[in-house]
Amino acid sequence: MHRLGAALFAGFLLLSPLTAAARANLAWEQWLHVPGVFDVVGPWGGTLLLATEKGLYQVDTATGELFPARVSLPIPAVGSEAYIALSPGLPVAGTRCSFPSPALYLLKTAAPPTVLLVDLVSGASRTFVPVPGVDTLSGIAFDRFGRFGNRLLVIGPHAGRTVVDAIDCNGKVSTVTDSAPTMEGGMEVAPPSFGAYGGDLIVPDEYSGDIIAVTPEGTTQVVARNGLATGTDIGAESAGFVPAGFLKGGAAYVADRATANNAHAGTDTILRLTSAQLQAEGVTEGDLLVASEGGGGTVVVHCAPDGSCSNVRSLGQATSAAHIEGHLLAVADNPGSAPPPLPPGKLGSAAQGGLFTYLPYGVGLIIFAAIYLYSRRRRPSRIRLP
Repeated sequence: MHRLGAALFAGFLLLSPLTAAARANLAWEQWLHVPGVFDVVGPWGGTLLLATEKGLYQVDTATGELFPARVSLPIPAVGSEAYIALSPGLPVAGTRCSFPSPALYLLKTAAPPTVLLVDLVSGASRTFVPVPGVDTLSGIAFDRFGRFGNRLLVIGPHAGRTVVDAIDCNGKVSTVTDSAPTMEGGMEVAPPSFGAYGGDLIVPDEYSGDIIAVTPEGTTQVVARNGLATGTDIGAESAGFVPAGFLKGGAAYVADRATANNAHAGTDTILRLTSAQLQAEGVTEGDLLVASEGGGGTVVVHCAPDGSCSNVRSLGQATSAAHIEGHLLAVADNPGSAPPPLPPGKLGSAAQGGLFTYLPYGVGLIIFAAIYLYSRRRRPSRIRLP
């Protein structure tokens, strides 16, 4: 019921003119030029990992030194969205295994859609698991809070909808839903502090302007409207949460990828906002940051005490030419402690609900009919006497 109440309250706020906050003028810094960059994850050993059209790179967050990672990362096709996710090394609920760490998982978007695994120690890469039932893959993130059982989550389009899959450390693919709204890009699982949506997968939709929450059971809800421009290669692309300890020092990063596909040509740059800049704009730990693909327009989403998360404020933009892709990554210099894990949900149970609700009755009816017919056949016929 708390989700329903939060959703109704959110709907009221979405219609209310009070949500239209004054536009701030917080500009992303063009921090580091990286040719062909399209995603950023981390941290790992004081570095960030950058996916580029020329392979995997690392950058030292303290010095800005850029160097190729010593791994055999498959080179993605130019223009692809082969996003990456860094394993937190957590055990998966219901299995006897954990995801390896340090390890990187990345999307192979060409047919057949596949998740690849890179061991960051040995440098070896291999196929982790093919993902059936999708036309391609368009998003990847790890659950670090428990509601999806610490699984790896991927999304991809099919038949005009979005398929959400959860993958365990053995490579078993479980469908969470095959009927989610259109969505793609830098998605993230919400921390427990994110109101009624704590533990849900949060994904932006560039076409509608919706920020969408997907539960482990497979239901979807609109968290809020992001207030950014909408449309192909224009609307919201990247989302990330402000971690514990961030306001004591840290920075947020996002990739600005050069492309010739539209007016937002991009600059092949890692953009940065410091924790001091974000704190000055009222951003708090646990908030959600969302950036648009075209121009890097950025908003912050804050949850109210009642659990609703429709408080959306504009922070400004990067440059009019920016072309944002991949994850929006906020990194604390000295991270706070991790919250207690959330109880895992039953994956995809909402989609199965109708079938499994009536299945026992159907089975019982079939058994009863079979017994009745069998008894009729076994019953001796009566002989009529004259």
